[in-house]
Amino acid sequence: MTFAARESETARSSPLRKLIALATKEPVLSVLVVALIALQCLHPRPWRSLPGLVDWQTVLTLAGLLILTKAIELSGFLMWMAHRVIHSIHSERGLAFLLIGLAAALSTLLTNDVALFVVVPLTLSLHELTPLPLKRLVIFIALSVNAGSVLTPLGNPQNLFLWQTSGVSFGGFVWGLAQLCAALMAMLYLLAAFSFRATPLDLSKDAVPHDVDRRLVGVATLLFVAFVLLADSHHAGIGLVGVMGGFLLWRREIVLKIDWLLLLIFVFMFVVLRSVAALPWVHEVVGQLGLSTSLRAFAAGAVLSQGISNVPAAIMLAEFTKDWRALAFGVSVGGFGIAIGSLANLIAVRLSKQRGMWLPFHLYAVPFWLVAAAVGGWLLLHI
Repeated sequence: MTFAARESETARSSPLRKLIALATKEPVLSVLVVALIALQCLHPRPWRSLPGLVDWQTVLTLAGLLILTKAIELSGFLMWMAHRVIHSIHSERGLAFLLIGLAAALSTLLTNDVALFVVVPLTLSLHELTPLPLKRLVIFIALSVNAGSVLTPLGNPQNLFLWQTSGVSFGGFVWGLAQLCAALMAMLYLLAAFSFRATPLDLSKDAVPHDVDRRLVGVATLLFVAFVLLADSHHAGIGLVGVMGGFLLWRREIVLKIDWLLLLIFVFMFVVLRSVAALPWVHEVVGQLGLSTSLRAFAAGAVLSQGISNVPAAIMLAEFTKDWRALAFGVSVGGFGIAIGSLANLIAVRLSKQRGMWLPFHLYAVPFWLVAAAVGGWLLLHI
């Protein structure tokens, strides 16, 4: 083969190699693309209608949070906070307990996604100071935001949807879910007690002072509060324009360094999951389940979430049952188990930037789902 022929062959194979490399690096995105193509072949719908399946408020909110948390990260504030935290905790288990509690508490008011954007980067900063079982910590943080967010209507999108459609008061919703939240958190702390050691933390790397860009962290914090308020009032687009525009003019590198592929994954996930949920045979199967009893509604939410995620599962099943509490119990438990059960799981794994996370995640999450399903079913029937 001549040199020119080899160059031509290399040029032709280069896009294919890049595509294979991307598929290997981003398996979730690859699976979603293949699933979308398969759905369009088996049950086609107009391509121009697909953007309508995306919850753009969620995507815009996610984009704004990515920019703001990247700004806080680059300000050095997380490293400074890690420096302070690490000296108040004396063991690996104590640190795990603290991070689990912090993530769960934040998720009750700021949603599970926002809690992850705060706690996972903080954990990464702590890992730079002292060796930590990082993968295991991120897994437990993901489980904790799913457990803590159960408590309030503001904790996650499915709770907000069920609260709005049920007509129950805020206090009534919290009271109805409090027992399940308490049980899930107790289970999580018990599991953490056996999963983390009581060994002292090694602070040998914590010898360098940590500078903080006070101006950047101050601006980012103010924008963070303003953006969350705008997002809660369904004006995330306006907030994103302000945040992105301001940082592009002032600190362009912040916008350029966020995880843009995560946003693309969310767009494809909404399209694929909602396309699956809209399939006629899916509706037919769900309709034949007979969700007239609380236990059946609970089981349907817990199981269906494993296939289409808990937010679409809540939206679909609400058409077949008016038992909001049973459905809330089901989709809350459904956030555990397979990673797709809750989009927060995907965010946690992405933010960790660790390879080989999926297997250990499922080794913890699937057994936790099975036990949570048994406990949730018992609570629903007896309390």
